[in-house]
Amino acid sequence: MTAKIIDGRAVAKEVRDAVAADVAAMVADGKNPPGLATVLVGEDPASAVYVSMKHKACEKAGIKSIGHVLPITATQEEVEAMVKELNDDPEVHGILVQLPLPDGLDDESVLRTISIEKDVDGFHPLNIGRLAQKGREPLFVPATPDGVLYLLKNAGVELEGANAIVLGRSFIVGMPAALLLIKENATVTICHSRTKNLKEKCAEADVLIAAVGRAEMVKGDWIKPGAAVIDVGTNRVDDPSAKRGYRLTGDVDYEEALEVAGYLTPVPGGVGPMTIAMLLRNTVRAAKLANGN
Repeated sequence: MTAKIIDGRAVAKEVRDAVAADVAAMVADGKNPPGLATVLVGEDPASAVYVSMKHKACEKAGIKSIGHVLPITATQEEVEAMVKELNDDPEVHGILVQLPLPDGLDDESVLRTISIEKDVDGFHPLNIGRLAQKGREPLFVPATPDGVLYLLKNAGVELEGANAIVLGRSFIVGMPAALLLIKENATVTICHSRTKNLKEKCAEADVLIAAVGRAEMVKGDWIKPGAAVIDVGTNRVDDPSAKRGYRLTGDVDYEEALEVAGYLTPVPGGVGPMTIAMLLRNTVRAAKLANGN
């Protein structure tokens, strides 16, 4: 068996094209374009790169992006004051506070300060709470797990009644991904570093989502033949033969999984492109809500 590769770049392009069409229609109707404000605290290189990528994606889609950078010495009060100012700005429809925040800052308090109507990252406690409640829908779903579900559905993977395993329990990916799968009527198990018989549990999964941040942890014999495997991990592995001295790999051993899985996302080029695409889609949704749609 050779797995069907789920091309995240191609699917993300379809989402971004739809977003751009929505923005163009909004502007043609006399509305202001959606606005996304980012807040970056400190000078973490990886965070700066992620924020830059989001701004470039906004520009291509016709979304107005506004970047705010605060020094690493910024206090809790200063960060939350910035968020409150953006809450009151009618040209800002979405607010994204880049995580992680520097040590000493309370990220939960900052996220709670964001207006729920502008919480395009989907991390506000009310949005997460609604996601966890039967019969309730959040205004926004966190972009990465939203992208994971979109890829599964787009590939035609049957989720209702499926036995799903989520490796990882972070509030950014693992927990919301599990909640989304439950809403699709899958039977979900969340596994983590304390899970017993981890390999055996994974090998029973019809759908396996790996989001633990450990390079190539999931081997071929962890995977049920024909399973849909979504690899959320992005890890740097030293590789002297590579131009940069390292290569990027996921949490899944790609070559081994390729021979067992029914569906498989690559790293890079799988879930990664979907995160920004779904963030843009959330921003357009926030603008439509602000316009009364």
